Amino acid sequence: MLGFYELQLIILISACLLFLLVERHVSTRKRTTAKDHDPDRLENGGSTTPVNALATLTRRYLVVYAIVMGADWLQGPYVYSLYHEQYELPERMVAVLFVTGFMSAGLTAPLVGVWADQHGRRKLCLVFCFTYLFTCFCVTIPYLPILLLGRIAGGISTSILFSVFESWLVSAANSLTIPSSDLSTIFGRATLVNGFVATAAGVVSNQLVSLTRSFVSPFVASAALLVLAYVVIKASWTENFGGSGGATTVGGSDPFQLKRLAQAWRIVRADPMLLVIGLTQTCFEGSMYLFVFLWVPSLQEASPTFPAIPLPLGYIFSSFMISMMLGSLLYTAICAWAPGSPTDSSLTIHAKLSSIVCAVSGLALAVSVRSPEESTRFWAFCAFEACVGAYYPVQGMLRGTLIANEHRATLSALFRVPLNVFVVVSLLTGVSSARHAVLSVSSLMLSFSAIMTAFFLVGRTEDVILPEQNHRPA
Repeated sequence: MLGFYELQLIILISACLLFLLVERHVSTRKRTTAKDHDPDRLENGGSTTPVNALATLTRRYLVVYAIVMGADWLQGPYVYSLYHEQYELPERMVAVLFVTGFMSAGLTAPLVGVWADQHGRRKLCLVFCFTYLFTCFCVTIPYLPILLLGRIAGGISTSILFSVFESWLVSAANSLTIPSSDLSTIFGRATLVNGFVATAAGVVSNQLVSLTRSFVSPFVASAALLVLAYVVIKASWTENFGGSGGATTVGGSDPFQLKRLAQAWRIVRADPMLLVIGLTQTCFEGSMYLFVFLWVPSLQEASPTFPAIPLPLGYIFSSFMISMMLGSLLYTAICAWAPGSPTDSSLTIHAKLSSIVCAVSGLALAVSVRSPEESTRFWAFCAFEACVGAYYPVQGMLRGTLIANEHRATLSALFRVPLNVFVVVSLLTGVSSARHAVLSVSSLMLSFSAIMTAFFLVGRTEDVILPEQNHRPA
């Protein structure tokens, strides 16, 4: 007889397969009814993009994205177990290692963005392969200074992974004058691919640990994928820069790019829409990272059979990943079916979606705190993961549309500084012992972000788009 979580996983997989069929039907219909040109362009507009150019860019990005995210997901499930169980480090020291990684990511995020804009996004993606490979190497050595050094390298790698790869895609799409609707499709498919990869990585890492009896083996497999990623990026990606990238004199006179960082901060401070995007990134992704630490003890607390019967964490993790895929598919369907009225441009639709995603995710966390029932908490967490699946393509489109190419990687990385500060402070206060308070605060922050987005982003995107729409042909 199937247990509760096994049955829920089957239901989620069935729903995901149904949505995949619907998404394929919608995409086919959309391609056959597409007009000769799209009125929405990123930054500069342009002529209709050949289908083969769009397909080539999609394939090049998604192949690399799947490999690097696979390398990341292979490590995720066993970092804590490796430190605490195999290396027998106390929990406080494990917390110090995690905090070191987040502090490294927060401190290096703005510099990573500047260097990517100045010296090339492709080059920084290749550097990512080396830094994350070095992280995997350090993890295999049970010596605390080496482990700390590995967490520092891992923080740098995380900053590159979640800012520079996206900046490369948007800039490449701009150079090909790809419409925003097609770019949103790429973002949606990337999140869908991420869900598939995460599910597969969880199974593979579990099998590797079972076969080798060592928590180190997933990190060795991750290192192999990083070598493959380096080869694929080197062979298939072209270089792109920020507006003044490629110059060598600037980097020599100002290696830390302080003037460029100050200029980027002035841009953010002067534009309320960018401030709201940064606020949303801090609130949502901060809550998401804290959720990683909290979902296991929250479900264990609500389970009437724990600890006599351990929770099937593998099935639960897979359910969350399937939920994330469902959120991505729902985003794709909404973008395909969204009404094309003059007041609902692609940018306005994504601003509204950003507000809705924050509101629903905040409600989901609030329900998980209020309800003592195991099944209710599980489905609330699934709803939160579905919001994660919709969040990434939505935010990717907003950043790609509103942030100029010259400072795209810089600003995308700059937004991660308050995010990492938020996570570090929460970790230092002890998230596990105060999980209800942390989830409640996260819910309030997400609700605040939803309100700010509704008031300061949706209306302003309408004001920005409407003048351009008045010049569109009837």
